Amino acid sequence: MKIFTAEQIRQWDSFTISREPVSSIQLMERAVEALAGWICENCKNHKKIAIFCGNGNNGGNGLALARILYTKGFDTDVFVQNPKGKFSDDASVNLKRLRDLSGISVREFKEADHYNFDTKTIIIDALFGTGLSRPLKGVFKELVEVLNEENCIRISVDIPSGLPADHIFEDDTVIFKADYTLSFQCWKKSFLHPETGKYTGKVIILDIGLHKGYLQKQVTHDFVIDGKVVDSIFKPRQEFSHKGTYGKVTIAGGSYGKIGAAVLATRSAMKIGCGLTFTLAPKCGYEILQISCPEAMFTEGGKECLEYFPVEEDMVYGIGPGMGTNEQTEKALLKFLKEYHNPLVLDADALNIIAKNEKNLDLIPEKSVITPHPKEFERLFGSTENSFERLKLAGEKAAEFTIYIVLKDHHTQVITPQGKVFYNITGNAGLAKGGSGDILTGILTSLLAQGYSEENACILAVWLHGRAADLAAEKYSKESMLPTDVINEFGNVFEELNKRTTVKL
Repeated sequence: MKIFTAEQIRQWDSFTISREPVSSIQLMERAVEALAGWICENCKNHKKIAIFCGNGNNGGNGLALARILYTKGFDTDVFVQNPKGKFSDDASVNLKRLRDLSGISVREFKEADHYNFDTKTIIIDALFGTGLSRPLKGVFKELVEVLNEENCIRISVDIPSGLPADHIFEDDTVIFKADYTLSFQCWKKSFLHPETGKYTGKVIILDIGLHKGYLQKQVTHDFVIDGKVVDSIFKPRQEFSHKGTYGKVTIAGGSYGKIGAAVLATRSAMKIGCGLTFTLAPKCGYEILQISCPEAMFTEGGKECLEYFPVEEDMVYGIGPGMGTNEQTEKALLKFLKEYHNPLVLDADALNIIAKNEKNLDLIPEKSVITPHPKEFERLFGSTENSFERLKLAGEKAAEFTIYIVLKDHHTQVITPQGKVFYNITGNAGLAKGGSGDILTGILTSLLAQGYSEENACILAVWLHGRAADLAAEKYSKESMLPTDVINEFGNVFEELNKRTTVKL
């Protein structure tokens, strides 16, 4: 799914109005019908609704929504800054339609101080949409501060008021904190970053039928990884195949006391489907790996740490999990990188070794995949003020070194050398545990060995990782799920994919 800027979304509206044709007020009504449909389906236990409307078109959405919800049996109250104030043309039309109904109160914002917000009340934020260009001030700032304190379900229309669509405001900005954001047609970039996404709650994208011609032609470099993208990438396993069809993987990692990281990455690589799996680890991990991963072959790379890396050109390497950064391992890794020139996966301690000297970055083979979390990224490339700036820097470095960066976060980002960014929306906070990154290394390495392109391997890997985590969380909870539980869900994820992508009579 493409991600558009606020300006592109406005152009999409205009394109739809001019091509269908449909008037702007009719398009607003279409959007509001989608809003009302979702609320009626999901808020059956809440019949009292307080809608806070601005003077622009987002406020027009709120005014129209109040009318529709009232006709569907909801007890609806509307709040505006000044009922006699100036509204946008479409908002004015909907305010007039609302006044033609008896039974809906149109109140002023200041009355919210004395309004009875009980636990069955839903607060709907329709103050500002994507056109907001500056932080909230004055009466709007004060109102949002009050609403954020109420113990009610809070829903934002299109985007939480005070939140910019494409960037970040200063740290002390007041923003409506939604439990749900019902947004139109596509994701906004700010929904996907930690500093801004924390205000959206659960994001629901509503299809309001904007013209598909604009979607197909409009250029963007930002995308959300959705089911349609994944289905187009996934390659079902062929019946007439053998282990040589699906490549060879070496997971290089482990050190005394950290063999578990190599076990997780190895098991992950095997469960994702590579043909042959080797584990390059120190001798101290031999028994553990042979017992934990009997399907994999053990290659000794030292006694208590990795001291050498054999070079095999037909092998795809995933290097780093639990490896340590001692002097022998550092020397051996850098020597290996000077001799091996095919794409590989670098994670964890491999990245920490490379980060010791910026010249080491030149040793990473072109088209390789690196998987830093934010702190590892900072060690490699320097600090940034926020995740938006970090993403910008990641794009510059991906292009400079011709590498793929899988920047791990709540919504992990895949950054390509060509400047494209793919945000992953599967996964949950249960992955915030040691070992989760080791699993991702195994997935990526296995997919590369199976012949997926670097870009497609990254996209499919982060989606698989997150989807398996979602299934694990359903069974064990985010608190109790373990990385091994995630690995054990890979089969169920592949079953879903095969059902969706296999041609049936």
